[in-house]
Amino acid sequence: MADQCLKDEWSKDEWSKQEKAIAHRAYKAAYHRECASVLENVRGMATKCDDPTSVWEIQDYLRKKQKEICEKYDFRYYVIISVFARLMYDGWLTKEDLAGINEDKLQRIAEIAEFYKKL
Repeated sequence: MADQCLKDEWSKDEWSKQEKAIAHRAYKAAYHRECASVLENVRGMATKCDDPTSVWEIQDYLRKKQKEICEKYDFRYYVIISVFARLMYDGWLTKEDLAGINEDKLQRIAEIAEFYKKL
């Protein structure tokens, strides 16, 4: 029920063509930053492998990160505000990435990101 209320509330947001383009660029930037971090970690893990069977630890790490990333990244407009807040909280997205998006939306993103800090 809460998800439906959230969907109903946020689906009312109007996204201009420009805002949609900014949101899409910001989303892609955050996704690529996080994937680059995963790749960097994998490279580090690979250089530290002293036993060939340690390669399976890398596979386990990749599966875990893939699941986390797939659950986190969702570009449907009725959830994108909370997705952006989570990405800001996690450090993958900055306010500068979202420059040009309506101030009300930016305020809601910032408020939700603050909420995540309190959890």
